Order: sequence, then structure tokens, then C-alpha cells
Amino acid sequence: MLLHLRITVPPDRSSAVRDLLDADPGVAHLAVVPGGSVRPPGDLFLVDVAREATDQLIDALRRLHVDRDGGIAMEAVDAAVSRPAEDAERRAPGDGSDAVVWEQVVRSTATDATLSVSYLAFLTIATLLAAVAIVNNSAPLVIGAMVLGPEFGPLAALAVALVHRRASTGRRAVVSLVVGFTVAIAVTVLATLAGRWLGWFGTDLLVADRPATGFITQPDRWSLVVAVLAGIAGVLSLTSARSGALVGVFISVTTVPAAGEMGLAIALGSGTDLREAATQLGINLAGVLVAAVATLVLQKAVWHRVPRIVPRVQRVGLARG
Repeated sequence: MLLHLRITVPPDRSSAVRDLLDADPGVAHLAVVPGGSVRPPGDLFLVDVAREATDQLIDALRRLHVDRDGGIAMEAVDAAVSRPAEDAERRAPGDGSDAVVWEQVVRSTATDATLSVSYLAFLTIATLLAAVAIVNNSAPLVIGAMVLGPEFGPLAALAVALVHRRASTGRRAVVSLVVGFTVAIAVTVLATLAGRWLGWFGTDLLVADRPATGFITQPDRWSLVVAVLAGIAGVLSLTSARSGALVGVFISVTTVPAAGEMGLAIALGSGTDLREAATQLGINLAGVLVAAVATLVLQKAVWHRVPRIVPRVQRVGLARG
């Protein structure tokens, strides 16, 4: 598993960067284009590096201040047909599927923390869809609302901000969560009032038997267990670049359905349902956040030791062989 780095290096550090990259056992391919960068001016380095060696390499480049007056861009390599690539992955410490590239995680989650029109639109549509699911007592619609909800992005960004002490990212994530759910619930309230005015349903809706969606207003110990497991799985999927696992996280967390229930409860005047749905929402958000922070802390502690432990294990294995 390789990452492609496009590095812009000021001319005064080009020689040092070349020596650094050439000596790194995790580097598979290295190309240098002297004067290849116009803005900022400098030399352009094109590097394919084993994922598990990338984090250390970026740290070394930052110590040379390449990130200040140069630049480092990363992208995944889908496939590399190359013996040097195979050798680099074998020499690099750890396993590529377990490796954490912290700069990649920090930058990607910081983007998800931003309050945007598309984020508000998706969260609002998901909350409205959840409200429709509750009105119709439809489990498939609840699942659809869960998958559509984008709230895990700001939650993950907040967890990363807490672990890496990125106050600005943390503030943006909190704003996105608070404003996003406030807008989504407010729009759901208006839509519910409109439906009630049209005579589509009445105030007795929430007290009716709802076997497929009644769990939304029944927070219990399992709500916390599921939220914690979802938080762990979500962080692991982000840090290991296994985005497919995020779908399971979205389906398991009852945040958007709880927000939809809150909108219905406010419009229909049910204080009990509002309180229970708000509790469900709070448990899920808190459980995911705490689990995400704990997982990131553990990953940070373990992965920082891997580059020191693995070479010793490899040397012992070679000696015995």
C-alpha cells in the first residue's frame, strides 16, 4: 500500500531532502524535477512511499520546514506494479493497513469540521427523512436517514482536535454540530406543523404503537454500548483508510433519528418524547466522541512505538534465519 507525495522544496534545502528521501527504506520511487515548482519556487520531488513509513517521513520533512515555504501533497496509489514498491513495503515498519498517517487524518477531518451549505442540506434532509420514517413507522426509512446523515464528520474532527490540540478545528466542529442539528430540527418542526395543518396526522401520532421506530425514544445501556462501538469503528475506518466500514457506523448510531423525533415532539407538543429523544441524541454523541478520543489516544501511543519495535523483531528473525 503506497502513498504518492508531491513535495515542493526550496532550493536551499533540496540537497538535504534528496538525501533524506534516498536514505529512507520505505521510499519505493523517487524522481526530482529541478526548478519544477513555480509557486512556491523550488524543486519538485515525486515520491512513492510505503504507507507505514509515511508518517515518519513527513515529520522529518517538517523538521526541515518544508511545510512552511514549500509544500507536501499526498494521494493514495491504487496499484503499483513494481518490485521496488514490494521491497519498500517489506522494509517499512509495521503493516500498511494498520498504519496511521496523522497529517492525512488531521487535514481530512479538519475539512469535515467546516459548517457548509452541503453539510446543512444533508443533515436537514436526513432529519426530515427520519421524521417521515417515524410517521410511517418504517425501519428502512430510518436506516436511510442514518446513512445520509453527515454528523460523524464533525464528531471525528472534534475527537482529532482534542487529541492533537487543534483548538480552531475543535471550535469549527462544535459549531457545525450545534448549528447543524439546530437547523435540521427547526426545519423538521416547520415541516411537521405543515403536515399537521394539512391534516396528514394529529397529536396522537407519537403515542401510537410504533414497533419499528419506538427504539428511538427508548435510550438504555445498549444505546451507550452501540455508540461506543460505533465511535471505535469509525475512527479505525478513518485512520486505516477503510472508508467502507463507515457505512456500518452510520447505520448503527441513532443521532439523526433522535433529531427527527425531537422535531416531531416539539411540533406536536410531546414533552416526554422530546426529553427521551434528546437523551438518546446526547448519549449517542457523547458515546461516539469519548470512544473516538480513546481510540485515537491508543493508536497514537501504539503506532509511535512500532517504528522502534518492528526493526528489532525483524533483526532477530533474520539472525535466527
